[in-house]
Amino acid sequence: MAKKEAVRLSDHFTFARLARFTLPSVAMMIFTSIYSVVDGFFVSNFAGKGAFSALNLIMPVLMILCTLGMMLGAGGTALVAKTLGQGDKDRANRIFSLLIYTALIAGTALAAAGFLLMPRVAFLLGAREELLANCVVYGRIYLLGLPFMILMMMFQTFYPAAEKPRLGFLVTLGSGVSNMILDALLCTLLPAEGRLAGAAGATAFSQFAGAVFSLAYFSIKKDGLLRLGKTRFDGKALLKACFNGSSEFMTSISMSVVSMLYNGQLMQYAGEDGVAAYGVLMYVGMIFTAAFVGYSMGVSPPISFHHGAENTEELKNLLKKSLVICLAGGGAMALFGELFAPLLSRLFVGYDEGLYRLTLSGFRIVAVTYFFVGFCIFGSGFFTALNDGVTSAAIAFLRTVVFEIAFILLLPRLFGINGVWISCVAADATSFLLVGVFLFAKRKRYGLTL
Repeated sequence: MAKKEAVRLSDHFTFARLARFTLPSVAMMIFTSIYSVVDGFFVSNFAGKGAFSALNLIMPVLMILCTLGMMLGAGGTALVAKTLGQGDKDRANRIFSLLIYTALIAGTALAAAGFLLMPRVAFLLGAREELLANCVVYGRIYLLGLPFMILMMMFQTFYPAAEKPRLGFLVTLGSGVSNMILDALLCTLLPAEGRLAGAAGATAFSQFAGAVFSLAYFSIKKDGLLRLGKTRFDGKALLKACFNGSSEFMTSISMSVVSMLYNGQLMQYAGEDGVAAYGVLMYVGMIFTAAFVGYSMGVSPPISFHHGAENTEELKNLLKKSLVICLAGGGAMALFGELFAPLLSRLFVGYDEGLYRLTLSGFRIVAVTYFFVGFCIFGSGFFTALNDGVTSAAIAFLRTVVFEIAFILLLPRLFGINGVWISCVAADATSFLLVGVFLFAKRKRYGLTL
């Protein structure tokens, strides 16, 4: 059987060709989320409810530190792919190298600062006694792998830009499998008091392994689109990449801040059980939304390339097909979430009937968000790919700061604990409308009249 021709950034994308190019990124992000969920599964079932609550309490802070990778990855990929579309491969490689080296240095500095401040941060989040100790243990071990986690986030976006989406998936697959194997071993063989630390160590090691392989690949590979090599400081390019990726940075930061607000509200209405229930919903939600994040990540390099090449017909083609995929996929995921809410809730917290009922009632409400979220994620990512950081950042800011915070502060006052879950739906439904307004308003600027 003849080998299929590789899909190039410069191609015309049919649904089939688009699927071939983006599915590795979709699978990569889904798998990344699955092995993150495995962490929660093993901690909840083998280290206990207290350790699981500590993990969920400190995780938003750790995710804030990882946002550097989201910003430089998404924003940098848009700039690099656009530069490739303009035909300047040498400059694209210099920018790529600069971004990777910058992330490694900055990630190391963030890890050191976080390690020192972890006890104080956990205390400010409300952790006390055993919960505080567990937060510090998990957080500090997790931070040992922070520079490599940041690099892995970046490489996940750069593999498609290098026309190597399948390799990106395989690297993530290898990293994730090693994480799950180590989780299973360390969370079952270690004494109970060491299992939370074991889960954190498994995550840190798996990210280290994936990042080191990627660094080696892009340093040695000579015939690909992208290669690590000599560079020089280019402040303008660095700022442009940061500005392009500001929406992803803002989304990640604000999602972590909003998670802290959700945890605070749930501590007030349901105590540690509320935090644990929210953790389950966030873990499962990661898998559902990861498909859309992966699609947006996979389709962004072709969008940036054709934008750089001033091929508006192909931009319109990619937009039309992406809207169909996101809306149809969102409907299917919302239905799946409603149907399988009991099974997914019991998988994590079936050992505690009260916690199970609390989780299930929240799941039934939050599953509605899956219809809206894909359209919102793609909308923000689409403008990032066009190097329109202002619009992308505006969508991200309104969605994850204004709407999320407003609803989480207001609705629980009206509906109690159900108001916490309704806040998720209200914020994404409002953002859905917002993205539609921006796409309509910007259609003429980019020649995207459908």
